[in-house]
Amino acid sequence: MQIAIVDDNAVNLALLRGLVRQLGEVQSVEFLDPREGLAWVCAHPVDLLILDYQMPELDGLGFLRAFRAAPERGEVPVLMVTADHELPLRYQALQEGASDFLTKPVDRVEFQARARNLLALRRSQIEMASRAQWLATEVAKATATILAREQETIVRLARAAEYRDPETGAHVLRMAHYARLIAAQLAVPEAEQDLLLHAAPMHDIGKVGTPDQILLKPGRLTPEELVIMRQHAQIGHDILAGSASPYLQAAALIALHHHERWDGGGYPNGLRGEDISLMGRIVAVADVFDALTSVRPYKPAWSLERAADFLREHAGSHFDPRCVEAFLQAWPGVLEIHARYRDEPLETQPQELL
Repeated sequence: MQIAIVDDNAVNLALLRGLVRQLGEVQSVEFLDPREGLAWVCAHPVDLLILDYQMPELDGLGFLRAFRAAPERGEVPVLMVTADHELPLRYQALQEGASDFLTKPVDRVEFQARARNLLALRRSQIEMASRAQWLATEVAKATATILAREQETIVRLARAAEYRDPETGAHVLRMAHYARLIAAQLAVPEAEQDLLLHAAPMHDIGKVGTPDQILLKPGRLTPEELVIMRQHAQIGHDILAGSASPYLQAAALIALHHHERWDGGGYPNGLRGEDISLMGRIVAVADVFDALTSVRPYKPAWSLERAADFLREHAGSHFDPRCVEAFLQAWPGVLEIHARYRDEPLETQPQELL
């Protein structure tokens, strides 16, 4: 362990050095100049500071005060050397953070007992800090495992929706990354961007509750069928709501809001403007853009430019204008996502964009 000794008297410094060497398994560094000593102990690890009070220019109290104010020096034991008649000084030193005292002239037995006690205290502090760091690491690992399981649950729920409403897996990947791109452009905090990325793929999970004859119908839906189809937004919310997981909470809100319209003409609740959650408004843009630019049984894929024009035309009516602007401003990122996540052929595709 490292011990620093600061005393402006060379004889006292030599005495203390000799006593320290008798402790065994320690190293010491000594300073006659208190300012030099202060600079060193504030810049280097030290396990025990032995400090004289009566020093020129910078006395022991001033040294102690500056030492305690330095980063990560608040718990290092300090053994202050004082005269036996300086009780008021000792009281003040305790208030400033002194751990123990030595009385001049220094007694060898007393010195070794006090120094060993303070070194034992320091070892305990180091062990506790190491234990706390280990616990923090283990908690971080456990938290990461829980988050990974939550994300796996999300992926599997999204897959379940795909089996009922067999859009390609690439669709949910593209629209989720488009959504994160919009959020980043809007300066949404990065943690919320990640939340959106993982929650967005479950936006249509409610379609597991839509009858096959409606969900897989190759032609246009009747008004009555359309009413049933549109129930998937509320069903998706009801499936996901009530979870303690922030991912599932976000997914529930997205499922409920991604078919609402900026002008109030959407469903299931006819919300308008900023009454629609930001995540829902973002996903609406991302989902519609990807649906337009994807092949469906009832239509070929639109060009990216045509789909972008559609977003511009319906900004302020269907879509939040800020979300559309953010999406278009990030156009190079849109092109990169579109190229990276390509569709694979499927025998069936969902029947229409609602």
